[in-house]
Amino acid sequence: MSLTDYLPIALMFGIVVAFAVVSLVLSRLITPNHPTPEKLEPYECGIVPLQEPVQRFPVKFYMVAMLFVIFDIEIVFLFAWAVRFHSLGWYGMAAVGVFTLLLIETLVYVWKRGALDWNVAHRRRRMIAEQDLREAA
Repeated sequence: MSLTDYLPIALMFGIVVAFAVVSLVLSRLITPNHPTPEKLEPYECGIVPLQEPVQRFPVKFYMVAMLFVIFDIEIVFLFAWAVRFHSLGWYGMAAVGVFTLLLIETLVYVWKRGALDWNVAHRRRRMIAEQDLREAA
C-alpha cells in the first residue's frame, strides 16, 4: 500500500475540516445579535431559578451513565464480531465468550456493590451492615 491510497481519506478529512470552519465562521457573521435582559437570564424548563441548587448531583448518576457507555460499546464490538462470525471460527467464538463473560462479571460486581440500587434507605442499611461486619472482624 502506498501513500496515494490514502489520498481520498486525506481529501475527505480536508473537506470536513473546511466545511466545519466555514460553517462556524459564517454563522458567527450572519447571526443577528440583539441581547435583551430576558435573553440573558438563565432559562431551564420554563422556570427562572431564584437560587443555586442546594445539593450537587450524586455520583450515582455519573456511574450509571458510564455503565451505559461501557455496555453500549460492548454492543458495537459484538456487532463487528457478528459480521465476521463465519471467518473467525472457534477462535472468534472463544474470544467473544471471554469478552462477554468479563462484561457479565463487571455487571455482577457493580450490581453487588449497589451502583444500580436507587433505594437510598436500603443502601444506607446495607452500608451500615457492611461497616458493622468490618468492625466485628
